[in-house]
Amino acid sequence: MGILIKPVVTEKMTIQGDKLNRYAFIVDRDANKVEIKKAVEEMYGVSVIDVNTVNYHGKRKSRYTTAGMLTGRTNHYKKAFVTLAGDDKIDFYSNI
Repeated sequence: MGILIKPVVTEKMTIQGDKLNRYAFIVDRDANKVEIKKAVEEMYGVSVIDVNTVNYHGKRKSRYTTAGMLTGRTNHYKKAFVTLAGDDKIDFYSNI
């Protein structure tokens, strides 16, 4: 599996993409900023100015069912916020 797992396509990130030229990706938890920058530049053909990363810790969740109480945990993941240079844009909807 590669470094970039999937893009984050939400209303908030769409607004940041338009105003600040910033995009978010779910990335491999072991990837560093240099590897993320290189992967985005190769995959989308853009130039990256800045990469910020955030590690998310999975939460414990429980719910009541007829079979009793089920408990589990959501996944840990790492999110990378990538700021692009100049007029570069990433169109996630172009290959649909």
